[in-house]
Amino acid sequence: MPDDQRIVFINGAVFDGSGAPAVPADVIVRGSVIESVVAGGGTETRPGDQVVDCAGLTVMPGLVDSHSHLTFPSALGHIDPSFNPPLDVSFFHHMPTPDEHLQIARRNALIMLDHGFTSVYSAGSLTPVPTEVFLRDQIAAGDTPGPRMRAASFERDNNPVQMGPDGPQPRETGPDAVRAFIAEQAAIGFDSVKLLLSNDDVFFEGGSMVTQYSPEEAAAAGEQARESGVWLNCHAQNPASIKLAVRGGFRSIYHCSYADAEAIDLLEEAKDSIFLSPAVGIMWANVHEGEEFGIDRAMAEHMGSVRSLEAMTALYPELRRRGLRVLPGGDYGFPNNPIGRNARDLELFVTLFGYPPLEVLRAATYYGGLVTDTPVGLLTPGYLADILVVSGSPTTDVTVLQDQENLVAIMQGGRFHKRAERLALATA
Repeated sequence: MPDDQRIVFINGAVFDGSGAPAVPADVIVRGSVIESVVAGGGTETRPGDQVVDCAGLTVMPGLVDSHSHLTFPSALGHIDPSFNPPLDVSFFHHMPTPDEHLQIARRNALIMLDHGFTSVYSAGSLTPVPTEVFLRDQIAAGDTPGPRMRAASFERDNNPVQMGPDGPQPRETGPDAVRAFIAEQAAIGFDSVKLLLSNDDVFFEGGSMVTQYSPEEAAAAGEQARESGVWLNCHAQNPASIKLAVRGGFRSIYHCSYADAEAIDLLEEAKDSIFLSPAVGIMWANVHEGEEFGIDRAMAEHMGSVRSLEAMTALYPELRRRGLRVLPGGDYGFPNNPIGRNARDLELFVTLFGYPPLEVLRAATYYGGLVTDTPVGLLTPGYLADILVVSGSPTTDVTVLQDQENLVAIMQGGRFHKRAERLALATA
């Protein structure tokens, strides 16, 4: 399509990502960006315009996943039970080659795009190999389909003993070691670096309450990240680790389940610079949908998932009340929580956290653009034309986004990734 040709979406109910209700409007795309949004519709088309009649449909921004793991092996139609911690981690004993792992990630990226996610913010690579960097660049170059992405390093746990191919190896800790790791990951090309500020109950009983970094190490991480031009993300569940993240200038905090009053106050003070991603999807899946893969109620309790889900359900309505930017993104990529089901997080925000549909849609679009620092997530002039045309009304029922058949059209950067035959396209 010529760069000067317009695509005009007419007669739809337009949700623009701001959180306001959907209203009748036309959306005009030129090239890769949105040229204008005409309230009330009635756009006068021009010769050569491609006109998309969206009567009875909702037009909205593409979805953004804030806690993405495209290098994790399980996706819809491709379940791999060998990566199912703590029950089975044999994946690491029959590792795919780097090229094979990249193909898995490419497959997962396509599945995400097919399900309406036009951008993702990574919550960490599965291995130290820079697969995500390769994938990000291939998507950006148009060599493989997938959501535009921010790539994140693998998770650094600060253990003084590191497992390697030749067995346990000593590893330096302390501020200088943390600085060196962040500088190294930035040089490789990652957009963000992930630290496990807290451990996790999945690894040992009470692990979520163990803080793995000192204040000096967390502060050094923040300083080096700013110097190296990368963002910091963290797994942080207990109060001490959450406070370290806020004080260290981390961008995105994952889980955050057990924040105490002081941590909540600190989060509120930093609400204009920080993003939260509770990853409620994996906790729900562990508690309610894991039996096929050995995660019954007793195992879910042993893994800490029952307690974490209960804590999140109590905490996040308060964080919402305080105006924190909380984003959907549920740690998908496990056998009982495969990639492709990501839109379910929106439903969990409504049913567990008390978010009205309009608020959770804003979190999944507008806030997604903010956390990725890209002009997406709003239907407004100058923003990238990442657009969904949806059968049904996601502004009143977010569950319609879980059915791939309801995604009548998926546009990314002004190009249709999908357009159902029933969606009329005519030349003016």
